[in-house]
Amino acid sequence: MTYLHVFDMDGTLLRETTASLEIARALRCEEQLVDLEARFRRREIDTPGFARGVHRLWSALTEDGVLTAFEQSPFLTDIPRVCDDIRSRGEYSMVVSMSPDFYARLLLRFGFDEVVASRFPPLPFASPIVSGDILTPEDKVDIVERERLRRGVGPENCVAYGDSMSDAPLFRHLTNTVAVNGDEQITGMAAASYTGTSLWEAYSLARGSFTVLPASS
Repeated sequence: MTYLHVFDMDGTLLRETTASLEIARALRCEEQLVDLEARFRRREIDTPGFARGVHRLWSALTEDGVLTAFEQSPFLTDIPRVCDDIRSRGEYSMVVSMSPDFYARLLLRFGFDEVVASRFPPLPFASPIVSGDILTPEDKVDIVERERLRRGVGPENCVAYGDSMSDAPLFRHLTNTVAVNGDEQITGMAAASYTGTSLWEAYSLARGSFTVLPASS
């Protein structure tokens, strides 16, 4: 028997920020990005519309610029430790994020087994956004279902970690859920809740809260 741990990135692995905001800070277009995020929260634009907006903002973005933004980003502590512990137990870890894949895939250096994110054109952008390549909250359920079936993991042996209503479809789908620095709504939906700066502490909480998981050593 094995287990699958599914992590959100923005607001979860990243503390109080998003990949898009960190990239915008590096490019000095933070004000425009904040405005775009506000329009998204007001539902004036959908996820493909948001992606097209950042695509226009980031016409000068390069792979080196993404790496700089990533290395300056405020991640939770102990992420590699968590990935190492999951792997040492014969379990699996993955990240599912609606943020750009060119930033999210850098999480593989922490030790995650799989990272799935919205697919953007190669940098620097020379082609437009394809709407179908941009993930929605509902897509998270389908992605996790495919991965757990590929890994031979039952739904009762999946644990999801998230912070906001973009994680709500997955939290409704799974039983074992942990709100990590979550907003009021997702915390109310979660089976367990953690507030703090250490992913190890959130992960240990999950192992202590769900009887399906072997306890932390």
